[in-house]
Amino acid sequence: MRLHSIFAAITLAVCLSASSSTLLAQRDKKAELQLRVQKLRDTVQMLSDRLRTELSAATRSGAIAAAIEACRTLSPDLTSIVADESSVELIRTSLKVRNPDNAPDEWEEQVLQSFQKQASSGTEIGKLEHYEVVTTPEGDRMLRYMKAIPIGETCLACHGNDVKMDVKAEIARLYPEDKAIGYKLGELRGAFSVIQLIQD
Repeated sequence: MRLHSIFAAITLAVCLSASSSTLLAQRDKKAELQLRVQKLRDTVQMLSDRLRTELSAATRSGAIAAAIEACRTLSPDLTSIVADESSVELIRTSLKVRNPDNAPDEWEEQVLQSFQKQASSGTEIGKLEHYEVVTTPEGDRMLRYMKAIPIGETCLACHGNDVKMDVKAEIARLYPEDKAIGYKLGELRGAFSVIQLIQD
């Protein structure tokens, strides 16, 4: 009877220890994930700030052609630089793209549609984000993060409802498949999309 009680106590202690270790491991993984997500937030904010600065400078000249050119060449260059600095894949995508190369993949499209529904329900677009860890068919684990982009005043000259004819003509010349037009101030323009490979 005594041996049985001692064995039961030892078994219980081992189970409690294993359970405690599991909880600690789960807590550590959650903390690590939050740290990774915060770094991706910082990466997106860095790119957003740089793009805003450069595009504002381009439009201040009054030449809308300069802004179109900045969007066409400068934006991809800055995005590539920030992605390399942060060791991630990074793009801007949308449900209505101007450049077909930026079309969303299936996962991104689902997130964008979710953002659109939340925005339509009154959620502040600037606060919309989504992240999750996904596993590829090859077995690679990736952290995917998206941050919504509300359309700003500067963007309306090329993406709004009242785009000038000469601007439309230039956009049509550069982007014959353009769908990124007809926006109103504050609407959901698209999102930053980031992929980070998780190496255990």
